[in-house]
Amino acid sequence: MTVSLDLTADTTRDALRATPAKGELIGLTREELAEALITSGVVPERQAKMRVQQLWHWLYVRGVSDFADMFNISKDLRAELAKHFTISRPEIVEEQISSDGTRKWLFRFPPRGAGRPVEIETVYIPEEGRGTLCISSQVGCTLTCSFCHTGTQKLVRNLTAEEILAQLLTARDRLGDFPDRDTPAGAIVPAEGRKVSNIVMMGMGEPLYNFEAVKKALLIASDGDGLALSKRRITLSTSGVVPEIFRTGEEIGVMLAISLHATNDDLRDLLVPINKKFPLNELMDACRKYPGLSNARRITFEYVMLKDINDSLEDAKALVKLLKGVPAKINLIPFNPWPGSNYQCSDWEQIEKFADYINQAGYASPIRTPRGRDILAACGQLKSESERLKKSERLALEAMMIAGHGEA
Repeated sequence: MTVSLDLTADTTRDALRATPAKGELIGLTREELAEALITSGVVPERQAKMRVQQLWHWLYVRGVSDFADMFNISKDLRAELAKHFTISRPEIVEEQISSDGTRKWLFRFPPRGAGRPVEIETVYIPEEGRGTLCISSQVGCTLTCSFCHTGTQKLVRNLTAEEILAQLLTARDRLGDFPDRDTPAGAIVPAEGRKVSNIVMMGMGEPLYNFEAVKKALLIASDGDGLALSKRRITLSTSGVVPEIFRTGEEIGVMLAISLHATNDDLRDLLVPINKKFPLNELMDACRKYPGLSNARRITFEYVMLKDINDSLEDAKALVKLLKGVPAKINLIPFNPWPGSNYQCSDWEQIEKFADYINQAGYASPIRTPRGRDILAACGQLKSESERLKKSERLALEAMMIAGHGEA
């Protein structure tokens, strides 16, 4: 059963009182945070290092979203911080909970400059022994991949580092993944362990077309004195922005995933149009040169299974040939249907044959279990509120799935 909660009226006090005139502290590096405190006159330069350390702990270890909760900071200083800055969360417009436990949030961020409020979707996938948060990097997308629902929404703008991090912070809020406010000093994780153990930049948008903001957000997320997510548990997925791939490994150091989906340029030009700019030979060369690449740090290649398009045994053989010499894992993704799409999911028997061939060739090829399809939270189905499905369209999708179209 799908549960949908309209949380528009339940916005946090931070979101209600946030104003663009205030500086945003979330998403700043330590150096930028110190500069903001000093130039605003809130903190004298001699205290900046100590105050930055305090704020970093409250923001990223304890997860507070109100200066009033920073108990080891004087009341007067808390008031000054609240006067000049905000540490607000986005408005949660809607939260949907799938029958399989997957959660999807529709977040609304306030205007930036002369712009309008924007909305994006973020998905949480609980699994045995791990919980993965799928984070968006842009509002909409420019890539127009023909099998992807998100690609039908035009790009509105890039998200800021603060907005990227806010998805993680708000998800942890909703999941109870920060220490309780009365947790004894020194306790930094929930009693039952982390609910968000992994993050993937696989939501709306192409992360490498927003490189600087994504870099800043992921370095803060992996900072050992804050959110402290291991870089081995952070995956950035790109459709193939070749010039930024080496920089991703060199400057961010996270795991890399390539949205591949085809083994020749003609088909990939159709499925993933960015291939016309960065064809397969350039993409594979960039993958082979990815910093830190090894059997212990493999690249994940994502391959959506489209019936009679890219799912033949010949395609499997071509895939093995294409990846020769690259430490790799191949994620086979059953196509997730959406109204208006022109594709069908490969038959399950064919997916298994495809996977068996790749496994026998020495590559791990797990078949990704579709999650959150009933709330359009599965891979390739995200789209923001401004272009969300009408109820009639959602019911049509559910009927399509029940009838077996795209069923895996």
